[in-house]
Amino acid sequence: MGKEKLWTRNFTIVSLVNFLLVLVYFLLMVTIARYAVDQFGASTSIAGLVSSIFIIGSLIGRLVTGRMIEDVGSKKTFRVGLLLFIITTALYFFTSNLSLLIINRLLHGVAVGVASTATGTIIAQTVPRSRRGEGIGFFSLSAVLATAIGPFVGMLFTRYGNFNMIFMFNLLLATICMVISFAVNLPAIPAVKKDKEKVGTGFKLSNYLEYKAVPISFVALVVGFSYSGVLSFLSFYAEDINLVDAAGFFFLVYSIMLLLSRPFSGRLMDAKGANIVIYPCLVVFAIGMVLFSQAYYGVILLLAAAFIGLGYGNFVSVAQTISIQVSPPHRFGLATSTFYILYDLGLGAGPYLLGFLVPFTGYRGLFLYMAGVVVVSIVLYYFLHGRAEKEQKKEKARQGVLQGN
Repeated sequence: MGKEKLWTRNFTIVSLVNFLLVLVYFLLMVTIARYAVDQFGASTSIAGLVSSIFIIGSLIGRLVTGRMIEDVGSKKTFRVGLLLFIITTALYFFTSNLSLLIINRLLHGVAVGVASTATGTIIAQTVPRSRRGEGIGFFSLSAVLATAIGPFVGMLFTRYGNFNMIFMFNLLLATICMVISFAVNLPAIPAVKKDKEKVGTGFKLSNYLEYKAVPISFVALVVGFSYSGVLSFLSFYAEDINLVDAAGFFFLVYSIMLLLSRPFSGRLMDAKGANIVIYPCLVVFAIGMVLFSQAYYGVILLLAAAFIGLGYGNFVSVAQTISIQVSPPHRFGLATSTFYILYDLGLGAGPYLLGFLVPFTGYRGLFLYMAGVVVVSIVLYYFLHGRAEKEQKKEKARQGVLQGN
């Protein structure tokens, strides 16, 4: 019997939409602060707010999306998110003052939060169970590629074009997302309607979060927090240690290593379980952070990029898969939003909090401390998920022996 098909029309289209969503997100993250300064004379702190408030909007969008998917289904939620994405992308042309720009950045974040959570849920609902780790691994590659290409394209526009060209390009991508979304054809999932009566009308936290996904999502928060400093302070760190040229290739090396390893890590998880992937990933990530903190030569900085891509990059996709696997099918939407809410919280709060430490630790000290945080996350993972999975494997093996006898 052959493998169940993974690269279906739905899988390919939803992955492409996710790629374009994340590309627009990161393209603007590296350019919008400069736009706020050049266009409206914003201070550095306000320009930072213009950039980071998007993440707050994304968190709000993710928080409401899990419940929305249970109420109206992932397909309708997907379309609503893309419609909001087009509208808020177009509104950049009409942000005539700083206040309107900040408001639109918040709303744009909400739109991306809704749409990207819906894409993750659709993938979880449609990939074959036997290939879920591999499928979510390939799907998350769409975001990985976008995080490398988005900033690159944004810097090109900043250097050779203007901000109106950026907004026009983004609107084109948003329109493409909406058009190709009509080719997605999802089967009905009866379990959602069946369980809907149990949800109730009053406020319950369980209507917005999937409790079973919280433990692994909390580990992702801690790991994302440790990585957030790399994202935010790489350019400052590179200037500080005189490795600006090498730093320009950091995310390229990161992405190449992730592209080469992701298919194997997903298959290994499907075959052997999450522990055999997660523990090595976190150890490799910690080594990468130590190398990063002690980089005195360009080759060491790029070696750190390879280790971080192999460790951190694979951890994220496997952790997301775990959040789906521990949740019942009709709660996949809530599980996806729960994972991204906590993960994004670590990525979003990290730069702000770590910024207070830099004057005391310096960049090298900061990244060395973050390697320690990764080590702590290994212990957290063991107690929050790894130990339980190990016991489950032992129980399955025991059951197999009993059945054999």
